[in-house]
Amino acid sequence: MLCRRFIISIIFSSLIVGCKGNAEPLKPLVQLKTLSTDIKTNNYPLMLESVVTGLEHPWGLAFIDENRVLVTERTGQLYLIDIEDQELKTVAGLPEVYAQGQGGLLDIALHPDFKKNRIIYFSYAATHDGKSGTQLATAKLKKNKSKQYALDELQVLFQANPFISSSHHFGGRIALNDQYIYLSLGDHGQRNWAQDTENTWGSIVRLKLNGEVPEGNIKVNNDTSLIYSYGHRNPQGLVYANKTLYEHEHGPQGGDELNIIRKGINYGWPLQTYGKEYVTGFNIGDESLPGVEAPLYQWTPSIAPSGLEYYTGKEFPNWQGQLFVGALKFKKIVRLEIKDKNIINKEDFLQDEVGRIRAIKQSPKKGYLYILTDESKGQLVRIRRNEM
Repeated sequence: MLCRRFIISIIFSSLIVGCKGNAEPLKPLVQLKTLSTDIKTNNYPLMLESVVTGLEHPWGLAFIDENRVLVTERTGQLYLIDIEDQELKTVAGLPEVYAQGQGGLLDIALHPDFKKNRIIYFSYAATHDGKSGTQLATAKLKKNKSKQYALDELQVLFQANPFISSSHHFGGRIALNDQYIYLSLGDHGQRNWAQDTENTWGSIVRLKLNGEVPEGNIKVNNDTSLIYSYGHRNPQGLVYANKTLYEHEHGPQGGDELNIIRKGINYGWPLQTYGKEYVTGFNIGDESLPGVEAPLYQWTPSIAPSGLEYYTGKEFPNWQGQLFVGALKFKKIVRLEIKDKNIINKEDFLQDEVGRIRAIKQSPKKGYLYILTDESKGQLVRIRRNEM
């Protein structure tokens, strides 16, 4: 009897192992679910709704229309999500992604004429010969007869230089207007490179929408480069609105910055910073230097900012023209009221409600706020007014 039980146990265990080995990874689930109806702010009571669960470290999002949104996972997946129909489609055709450390598939944005040309832009960490760096690519989003989505006519528009063996500070945020595309680049763990315009690390680069080099960027060796501004540590917030380019970046142990980006300007890192060394706590640079742009706002202690939106929507009329910053460290949103390019009011909300906030965007028609939480089981969360 003992022998028979032992044999049955082996067979049953083998079946379990076999099932696990052949099982496909679970896809994220699109399902509207109320998380909270009791979020208070100075202007509005808010309702939180989970839209998608089970996302693996989501990083960027771009709305096609009010109900359809593209979402990236840092691990290398791209999804098209239909919020109204509660459907999720995997988009095929991505290039190989270096998903190590802070690298992976990063931000995504739509061409201004996306409805006509179907062109998207996306940033990602790539690897060549064991070395890594940030790349910006473009492609067309197409749907076949089986209603499956894929990227076509993929083209790399930009590659940061040089590639090195590092998994830190890729930057990767994208901002667009009707003429240019802007891409943020961290210092890739080499802080002094942010002051060296002969490489592109620690900068904001600007390209024409077709990838060509525009006039007006910084000149390097008498040639116009792709560098628009420099002296950045690791920018993960970038938005163009009201003829202004806003950016925020991580500082070390303090000195997270919010900046208004202007062409040719040095934003200081690592010479000018409120940040401190991780091990010793010593100052890294000066808090102010001549010829170097001071931040519009700085956070000490650090909030680890990621994701930036300039609000223009209908859902929250009192918040129009204000900036919204996601925070990874304190798991909150920071609302910043601006007047004459100065911060005149600040409010923190949503702290510890949903997780580490990686990205924030408004929907194009109704103006709901959507956030991505950067977790192994991350979410797409919708924020709207609670009409009591």
